Amino acid sequence: MKLLEPFLDWQDDIRAWRRDIHAHPELSYEEIRTANRVAERLTEWGIPMHRGLGGTGVVGIIEGSRPSTRAIGLRADMDALPMQEQNTFAHASQHPGKMHGCGHDGHTAMLLNAAHYLSQHRNFAGTVYLIFQPAEEGAAGAKRMIEEGLFEKFPMQAVFGMHNWPGLPFGHFGVTPGPVMASSNEFVIEIEGKGAHAGMPHLGHDPIMAAVNTAQALQTIISRNRHPLEGGVVSVTQIHAGSAMNVIPGLATLKGTVRTFTNETLDMIEQRMASIVKHTAQAMGCEGRLAFKRNYPATINSEKETAFCVEVMTGIVGQAQVDAKVVPTMGAEDFAFMLEKLPGCYVWIGNGMGEHRDAGHGLGPCMLHNGSYDFNDDLLPLGATYWVRIVEQWFAKNS
Repeated sequence: MKLLEPFLDWQDDIRAWRRDIHAHPELSYEEIRTANRVAERLTEWGIPMHRGLGGTGVVGIIEGSRPSTRAIGLRADMDALPMQEQNTFAHASQHPGKMHGCGHDGHTAMLLNAAHYLSQHRNFAGTVYLIFQPAEEGAAGAKRMIEEGLFEKFPMQAVFGMHNWPGLPFGHFGVTPGPVMASSNEFVIEIEGKGAHAGMPHLGHDPIMAAVNTAQALQTIISRNRHPLEGGVVSVTQIHAGSAMNVIPGLATLKGTVRTFTNETLDMIEQRMASIVKHTAQAMGCEGRLAFKRNYPATINSEKETAFCVEVMTGIVGQAQVDAKVVPTMGAEDFAFMLEKLPGCYVWIGNGMGEHRDAGHGLGPCMLHNGSYDFNDDLLPLGATYWVRIVEQWFAKNS
């Protein structure tokens, strides 16, 4: 593993920064303290910045030693999750119901680490934009930054992102060209029937039975309408109806999510859902209504930039520790909005299996969005080395 020497010297400091962020988690669009900490570090290293995009976003600006119109962006997310941390080690969350359960504290620390190095070693011709983004966890902070002029204020030719990945061994990277993460979409189905006494069901139209049949019929979209080689998931995660044991209610509600890798599959699923909801309810004397919301698009890596990232990763950890055709996940990521606008690549860096956690961690696995998760601090120099090599080698290839 070829790590840049300064990162090993700075590891104690950057670990302390990461753990300070972990101990003070802030939810989407509330990342005021975190953004202030980022700004303090950038100011300390003489890096100019722009604040306020997306509310709490910070964009650091590092000019290379040689002038050029070429530029790239490196992105890290800053927000935490609305969940209770189960860990009791010293840097556990100090705010009940808030936790860095996805490693955004580590992502921020890795990019800060790289910023420190790049501020001292500007061995490139062009500009690097350090994008510290708010509100990745379901609130589309990337989209908001773009809508508020991210790419107009800071023109760049490519953008790169990285996420820690539990289960992928430490020292390993994973990436794939094309879709790497799915789109995230949600639905609410209301089925309106006619309430009745539970002992006299023939006098009503039961929305619960219509809801049950609708939930089952929705799965036929995946098994009978979707191309077998196209990714797609329809999950009914909630059914709500009724308030008394002896009353057939007048309304039943179903909620859930849809995940796909392509808009074509997503369009088909939404159309089939609308038809199934309407006609299944009608067949049982009820009325069905579908509300479908598209949240995050699929995260799709461009071919050229993915090949470039594989080359960079291989130079750091060796070919055996780079999975260049990693299996995509049905999880979602709002870096997808950036990749809709610019070429780029989103990679995974192995967080290990959890052996790195300090004494006092929770009993559960070290998985994302789990109360016993913690970011692996050994990644801090590795992730920062990756960022620096992306910068140096991209500008060398695109001067």
